[in-house]
Amino acid sequence: MAENDSATPYSTITYTVDEAIATITLARPHARNGFTLTMADELGAAITAADQDNEVRVILLTAEGDYFCVGMDFDDPTIGDFTDPAWEEPSTRVVRPMTNSNKPVIVAFQGPAVGVGLSMTLPADFRLATDSARFGFVFARRGLFPEGGSTWFLPQLVGLAKAKEWMLTARLFTAQEALSAGLLTSLHTPEDLLPAAYALARDLATNIAPTSAALIRRALVAMTAHGTPEAAFALDKKSIPHASTTPDLAEGISSFLQKRPPKFTGVAATDLPDLEDWLA
Repeated sequence: MAENDSATPYSTITYTVDEAIATITLARPHARNGFTLTMADELGAAITAADQDNEVRVILLTAEGDYFCVGMDFDDPTIGDFTDPAWEEPSTRVVRPMTNSNKPVIVAFQGPAVGVGLSMTLPADFRLATDSARFGFVFARRGLFPEGGSTWFLPQLVGLAKAKEWMLTARLFTAQEALSAGLLTSLHTPEDLLPAAYALARDLATNIAPTSAALIRRALVAMTAHGTPEAAFALDKKSIPHASTTPDLAEGISSFLQKRPPKFTGVAATDLPDLEDWLA
């Protein structure tokens, strides 16, 4: 397993790569993994590093200790110089690269996640949790406002009515309620959480074509901005002819017919055109 690159040391997270999976771990258990400006910048940098590493196929976000993240660390409430025109809201520093990543993102909640500790995970593709975890969008009870684009992401995941209820009451809710509403993918015992998350990650890393994953996860988000399927039709007109010429399509068909695991060689960074152009 590759540990942190010594040229980019992290102080609030750890970063490792193994089996084509980049594991990013919140590492402030003494502060219940409270969110700081440094953590925001380090998470954004780590997600970007994983996305740019062609050896990485899946990103897994988890945490040390009994809590995933209890939200903003009020002992270190710095948000930077917001008078600077280049300033970016801290949670967005995590959410934007996660949204735009070409790699699938899995989150494993081993404990409670509230405020930014939950909202920063909304662009992920899978959210697994222990059955005892608790969640909450507690901003209104702190005189805060939702951040990281969560007022857009949450209704996409659970519907407008449930998003309003959770955000306006700012109450805590159970993992079972989160699962029922569609916020979570699955529930697990504490002992089974990480094995289940890594089993999912290995399946994606082994059996899913990286270029397909990149297009799918980004197109699904982009298409929510359109009121009709016309934008999707236009994308399909570009993507399907491209797919028909790729070695991955031939490999996908051959491996299926031969009943063997696929060996996809495509790389999203080099074997897809600029997706910003396709998704415009």
